[in-house]
Amino acid sequence: MNDLLWFLLVGLIAGWLAGVLMGGGGFGLVGDLLVGVLGAVLGGHLFGSAIIGVHGLLGSILVATLGAVILLVCLRVVRRLT
Repeated sequence: MNDLLWFLLVGLIAGWLAGVLMGGGGFGLVGDLLVGVLGAVLGGHLFGSAIIGVHGLLGSILVATLGAVILLVCLRVVRRLT
């Protein structure tokens, strides 16, 4: 249970950071936070597949933020196409 709470906290921080890094046109605070949690999953999968180990809270936040940024870029491209 404690690990799940840390995962959600890291995802929320990553979503907020990704929203700040990507600038305007986001999905709002709640949307960016949800993208952060999903980005944490994506970033963990991408970095895990690349066999790049991350350690500690800062490493987790970095990986989750990169995943959230990638996810935000993909979502913005899809939104423009529709």
